[in-house]
Amino acid sequence: LHEFLPNQVDMAVAVARAEESGSDIVVVRDEKIALAEARRILRKVEELHEDNPMLGLRGLRLGIVKPGLYAMQVRAIVEAACDRAEAGGHPDVEIMIPLTATREELRQMREELEPIATEVLRARAVDLPILFGTMIELPRACVVAGEIAEVADFFSFGTNDLTQTVFGFSRDDIGKFLAMYEERKLVPANPFVTIDRPGVGALMRMAVQAGRASRPDLHLGICGEHGGDPASVVFCHEIGLDYVSCSPFRVETARLAAGQAALGSAEQASA
Repeated sequence: LHEFLPNQVDMAVAVARAEESGSDIVVVRDEKIALAEARRILRKVEELHEDNPMLGLRGLRLGIVKPGLYAMQVRAIVEAACDRAEAGGHPDVEIMIPLTATREELRQMREELEPIATEVLRARAVDLPILFGTMIELPRACVVAGEIAEVADFFSFGTNDLTQTVFGFSRDDIGKFLAMYEERKLVPANPFVTIDRPGVGALMRMAVQAGRASRPDLHLGICGEHGGDPASVVFCHEIGLDYVSCSPFRVETARLAAGQAALGSAEQASA
C-alpha cells in the first residue's frame, strides 16, 4: 500500500511550512495542493502508515479490507477480454490473486469476484472461461496448498517474496552482506537469483504435490527473476511446473534451459 501513498515526511514538512508562512497552498514535489486538502491527505497517510509494509496491508489483504477494489479491477479485465473477443480474438483470462495465506481468504475473495465476471460476460453476451488462481508466495500457503487448491484454478509461485519470507532476507538489502555469506559458504548462491532447493525449493515441491493431490488438473507456474535462471528452470521442470515466466530480456535463456531440461528428462526415460 505504501507504494501508492505520498511520502509521509515530505507531506508533513510541506504542510508545516505552509502553516508557518500563513499560506493556503502546500507545495509537494512541485504539485500545489490546498492546505485543507493537504491536511486531509496527511491524516490519511498517517492513518495508513505501516512499520513493516512488506508484511502489512498488501495483496489479498488489501482487497479484503477495501471491498470493491479488486472488483473494479476484475470488471476492467473482463470488459477488456470481451472487447478482444468481439474483435475476433481468443483471450485466455487468468485472474491471479496475490499473497494468499489461507483457503478462506481466497474463497471469500473469489466469492466476491466471480459474480462480477459473470455479470460482465452476460451483459456483453460473450462466452469466455475466466479462471481464478493465486500466487503462492508465503510459507504458510505452501504448507496448506492442498486446501488452497480446492478454491484455485491455478498456482503461480512468487519466488521473490517466497524467498524473502523463508529466509527473512530483504531482497533490497541483501547486497550489503551477500558477498560475505557466499565467501564463507553460508549460502551456496544468491537465493534471489537461483532457487534455494533445500528451503524454498522444498516448500515449492510440497505445494506442488499437495496442490495436485487435491486438484489433479491444477496449472502450476512461477513468476519472477528465478524464471530466467537456468538452474532454477531445471528445478521447476523437476518438480512438475507447467511454465516459467521472467523479464523479457531473459526469455531466450529460459526457453533454452526449459528445452534442455525436457530433453534431459526424455533421455533418462528412454535409457
